[in-house]
Amino acid sequence: MVPVESNQEILDSTQYSTESIQLYEAVFGEDFVSPGGYRVAEDLIKKLKLPPGSRVLDAGCGLGGNAFIMASKFGLMVDGIDLSRNMLAIATKKLKSRDLDQQVNLQHGDCLQLDCRNCYDAIYSRDVFLHIENKSRLFSVLYSSLKAGGKLLFTDYCCGEKPWDSAFANYVEDRGYYLHTLSEYCALMRDAGFVNIESTDLTLQFVEILQKDMLAIESLELSVNVRNKLRQSWEGKLERARSGDHRWGLFTAIKCRSLDQI
Repeated sequence: MVPVESNQEILDSTQYSTESIQLYEAVFGEDFVSPGGYRVAEDLIKKLKLPPGSRVLDAGCGLGGNAFIMASKFGLMVDGIDLSRNMLAIATKKLKSRDLDQQVNLQHGDCLQLDCRNCYDAIYSRDVFLHIENKSRLFSVLYSSLKAGGKLLFTDYCCGEKPWDSAFANYVEDRGYYLHTLSEYCALMRDAGFVNIESTDLTLQFVEILQKDMLAIESLELSVNVRNKLRQSWEGKLERARSGDHRWGLFTAIKCRSLDQI
């Protein structure tokens, strides 16, 4: 297993270099590095149905976009953590420019190292868990961190059943991703103690988002080399998603209140 600090250094020097983050944000929209940007984030946060003042953990908060919406639009109290120091540095600057410091706290942190019990009314995460190998430990820690009856909602890159196309297998290996099928994710959450588990395959929506992203890429002021690189990357995502190997999943679950719910 790659040590936490080593994994952080790898991410910050490759996928989440400052230059790469800026390009992701240019495509996905201000404050976001995940598919669908503001619109999808707002729709997902609505699904939590949390009253104002509820405490939420944004696990892998990225540039802070989701946390800012939770605080400003829904009145939630948000602790955002991220392993990428590059991401946090940018998010912290953004937070200082908004009047949300009483509601949003951003910290460098690893989901597997959370040391709090029964703290959160909800845990929210966007396309982060693909970076984490030990998902059994991940869901155990998240379960412990939620209050009884607390909600878990996350999206993540998923996969189809093996064998995969060789191009997709190479992509996963090159990125260092740890992907699961939607049913495997549900089993992992069930083993951790979660109940009312629901999964939704959003791959068709993912394809639609990628197609819109392609149009956005063509409209950005970029050098020819950078535009071609982005275009090639998004064309690859589209091809992998259409093949069925690359899936995009939405998951919700609840920490049981009593033994009657198990």
